[in-house]
Amino acid sequence: MPARNNLKAIPAALAAAGFAASVSLPALGQGAGMLEEVIVTAAKRQQTLQEIPIAVSVVSAEIIEQSQVLDIKDLQTLVPSLRVTQLQGSAQTNFIIRGFGNGANNPGIEPSVGVFVDGVYRSRVGSALADLPKLERVEVLRGPQSTLFGKNASAGVINVVTAKPDLAGYSGSVSATLGNYNQKIVKGNFTGPISDNVAFSVSGSMNQRDGYYDNLELETEQNEINRWNLRGQLLWNPSDRMEVRLIADSDGIDEQCCGVANIVNGPTGAVVQALGGNLVPEAPFAYEGFYDFDPQNRIDTQGLSMQIDYDFDSFTLTSITAMRKLEQFDLGDVDYTSARLVTPDAANQRDTEIDTFTQELRLTSATDGPLQWMVGAFYFTEELTTEGSFGYGDQFRSYADFLTQAGTGGALNLAIIEAIYGVPAGLSFAEGQGFPSESYALDDDTLSLFAQVDFDLTEAMTLTVGANYTESDKQASANLVSTDVFATLPFGGTPFAGLQGLQFLPPYLNYPNSVEDGKSNDDDITYTVRLAYDLTQNINVYGGVSTGFKASSWNMSRDARPLASDLAALGAAGLLVPNITAGTRFAGPEESTVFELGLKAEFDTVSVNVAVFNQEIEGFQSNIFNGVGFNLANAGKQSTDGMELDVTWVPIDGLRVGFAATWLDPLYDDFQGAVGPDGPLDLSGQQPAGIPELSTNTNATYNFSMGSVMAYVRLEHVYEQDVQVVDNIPKDIASREINSFNASAGMTFASGLELNFWGRNINGDEYLLSAFPSVAQAGSVSGYPNQPRTYGLTLKYSFE
Repeated sequence: MPARNNLKAIPAALAAAGFAASVSLPALGQGAGMLEEVIVTAAKRQQTLQEIPIAVSVVSAEIIEQSQVLDIKDLQTLVPSLRVTQLQGSAQTNFIIRGFGNGANNPGIEPSVGVFVDGVYRSRVGSALADLPKLERVEVLRGPQSTLFGKNASAGVINVVTAKPDLAGYSGSVSATLGNYNQKIVKGNFTGPISDNVAFSVSGSMNQRDGYYDNLELETEQNEINRWNLRGQLLWNPSDRMEVRLIADSDGIDEQCCGVANIVNGPTGAVVQALGGNLVPEAPFAYEGFYDFDPQNRIDTQGLSMQIDYDFDSFTLTSITAMRKLEQFDLGDVDYTSARLVTPDAANQRDTEIDTFTQELRLTSATDGPLQWMVGAFYFTEELTTEGSFGYGDQFRSYADFLTQAGTGGALNLAIIEAIYGVPAGLSFAEGQGFPSESYALDDDTLSLFAQVDFDLTEAMTLTVGANYTESDKQASANLVSTDVFATLPFGGTPFAGLQGLQFLPPYLNYPNSVEDGKSNDDDITYTVRLAYDLTQNINVYGGVSTGFKASSWNMSRDARPLASDLAALGAAGLLVPNITAGTRFAGPEESTVFELGLKAEFDTVSVNVAVFNQEIEGFQSNIFNGVGFNLANAGKQSTDGMELDVTWVPIDGLRVGFAATWLDPLYDDFQGAVGPDGPLDLSGQQPAGIPELSTNTNATYNFSMGSVMAYVRLEHVYEQDVQVVDNIPKDIASREINSFNASAGMTFASGLELNFWGRNINGDEYLLSAFPSVAQAGSVSGYPNQPRTYGLTLKYSFE
């Protein structure tokens, strides 16, 4: 087991990245600018960024607009502790904070990073990927936040706060963007009063862009953008004490995503070409490939929410009620070649519908006095259904016949195997065989009760104590129809045992059944204890411990298997299907703990925030792809020592310099249940893949005037240290290092007209987002290349 690095190495690592950290930055001369006060609601009450004793990054609406950040995925270029990985489809996206996070590739797995938009929980990534509406800010809360956010925040929270309707007067804006790859974006918003105490706002956008990944077989393009959104709000202030906010939104995505590159062309590549198919071998950044059909990703999501705030004399009552619906369709050519190995009408097809209802009630004390408190309850209920299918293409039998002969030294082919086992000639791997019907369902009922108290022990010292009780009841079911004859043949213990590797789609045991009830019931008490102390009027230090919890996640895929402990009872009940193997139906709960020390210092022209922490997750829910399917399992323990540094400096009027860095030392303390392409893996004592030791974001913005014209220029640098991409592929095959630049420049005229020239990844940096063993192609490795250089011009007109 490798020794853990010492935190004393952090300053040296930061210096090596090109920054010398020094709290005594401002020996500032005359003409220095001033930092503005930043208000956050990370603890569900308004506080300034510098006084809240939580590690939180705040990105303002202005910076998001200048940087051309369109959706939550792009935030990672502004917040180094946040990493977002785009996988096989538009909604197969993974949010990771401080190296912790999961939730992609399976609708039964809830993310460990909770996304909230205006206080409403978005339970799946697909419902959070729409282009961002008119914002106030985005807050990224780092570390477990389960005390106030329940089971949905064991690794952190992304809190999106949008702009309220304006009672003071009418205003709005319209904008149009033209970019490379024929990108066209149109946005508009309008707000104003209906009466003295009622205001409204409406907004919408359309975003279209051609793909940058060429399908050479069909002469089409993948990795396109095609999405729209509409949003309407009503704000009612019937009295000075009461505010009601009603929000309705609807979003749509219809895209062909995502292009996959060949990293290692194994021996099966020659078989694909022998069948007349093709691929682009070992050129991950050619941004081209061969597919006999293009992927399809369609996502439609709608929501309605109402927030009511009523101020009593000594406390405020807040109620947030929301209903949301997500409809998602995915289809993909999962062999990523032009050989017809899967059928276009049933190629890993999945149609998912999720209906969610949430209700939060909380009481928050008035801000005056030495004792401040909050109590509340959060109820969550969700119904998930997903239908799918998978079928072999008309060339898969020939492909499997090649592999059969290769595996037996040319002595056998499929026809001989069929004759030996009495299978009708030509039936094995026939077109359409596989799983013509897959049906899954998951119902989730969760209740959280929470309370938190802030007590001023002295004028300078505050003690925070909070607790949360969460109970989650889930009911899952799966009903699959299997027609793969070859997968039922009893090769084990025979001279043909080597052919077991060709049984790609083993029969599935449906549940609930007399042994497996398909139920999970989890409950946990999480807590926060934190002490904050004002060293001076400008410097605050804090320290404490917080815990997090995420309930069991169910494997809503054909890869789910009964627990080994249930096989005997299933056999006694006569339920076993041929060639059944043990695995998991679900992964048990995650429980996270973080010990953290922090410092927040703010002066007129500089702010410095530092957090040093030890964070661990017991039972981390790992979902690793082994080339045929996903293995959902609990890692025994994953831990990370780390440090975060965030500096903002305004040395002169108009110039703002920012530097943020995250240093992490992650470790699988215990993970014996991992699965690799060649069998079980024991990752205990190893560094988890995909988590860089050092990541930084450096930016500088200069605002200046030219007569009546206000202008700015902004430059960003994003760095991520070289890291292994995934656990089951060696680093020398699939690694990632990010060293990219973004830039923008703009002008605002007195008439309300604005111009914004922008570019992202302007230096054309190339790196892998993720990688995996190629599907049913032993020895080959595939991966997802990053987005190449993009740039454009935005023209905006604002009016009042």
